[in-house]
Amino acid sequence: MFITLKRIFKLGWQNFSRDGGIAAATCFIMVMAILLASFLFLSKDVSQFLISSIQEKADISIYFKNSTLEEEILNLEKELTKIPEVKSIKYVSKEEALEEFIKRHKDSPGLMESLEEVGGNPFLAVLNIKAFEASQYQAVVNFLQGPGFENLIEKVDYYQRKPIIERIFALTVGMKKAGWIISVVLAIIAILVTFNTIRLAILNQKEEIKIQRLVGASNWFIRGPFLVQGMISGFFAVLISFLIFSFICWFLSPKIEFLFSDLNIWKFFTGNFFTIILIQLSTGILLGIISSTIAIRRYLKV
Repeated sequence: MFITLKRIFKLGWQNFSRDGGIAAATCFIMVMAILLASFLFLSKDVSQFLISSIQEKADISIYFKNSTLEEEILNLEKELTKIPEVKSIKYVSKEEALEEFIKRHKDSPGLMESLEEVGGNPFLAVLNIKAFEASQYQAVVNFLQGPGFENLIEKVDYYQRKPIIERIFALTVGMKKAGWIISVVLAIIAILVTFNTIRLAILNQKEEIKIQRLVGASNWFIRGPFLVQGMISGFFAVLISFLIFSFICWFLSPKIEFLFSDLNIWKFFTGNFFTIILIQLSTGILLGIISSTIAIRRYLKV
């Protein structure tokens, strides 16, 4: 048994090293497939970050009258937290709104002069509310239209922002669906291309397979070297893919972080180091074995 396995591994290595062109083509295709799997794993978290960033821009604001006390606003905030549709609430006082305006527009002389001409603090205290879904904001508005709040609230900007909120949530839903469709299509393409590339390598040795059949070699002995060849191709493809993927993450990380300050791809890569290696190894070796098994099946039929 040990001698048979040794011969199978030896023949598998000889098949891999004998035809450098086909071996290189197989490795190249598998590198593309492994990189695809790696980027699909990366894109899952990146797309979730982008979707969350977009959804963070969807909210409604409750503006309070100047006569409303801060204690009354905080009590209303507590009541709003009990509504299951509410995801988060942020309270911004009049003073904080004024400070934020000055900080943001301190380099705009025209706006600062207008603020001085108004005199005092023209801003209103506000509660910024985020819901889990676009349709859930209506429940918040219905609650605010109840008795007792009309003397506290100056206005709620839901109806002005409703079209924007609905477009934002529709966009995120579309991004999720598109991500799944693209992932499935690319995965199918990768499997088909890899299978056909390995099939070409087997076709190149079909005469040897016929001879082995004539001398009474078992299906396992014929299939074994090709499985080993697929594993070797997958292993080398994993090494190449890992180096390429590492370099891409390192190179692109500062550029992407410049556009999205909270998105650090290199940190994600190092934080998921072993998971990425496992994904690449699984993709490379299993793809080689499965493609070799399917491709040689027809030549093992009596």
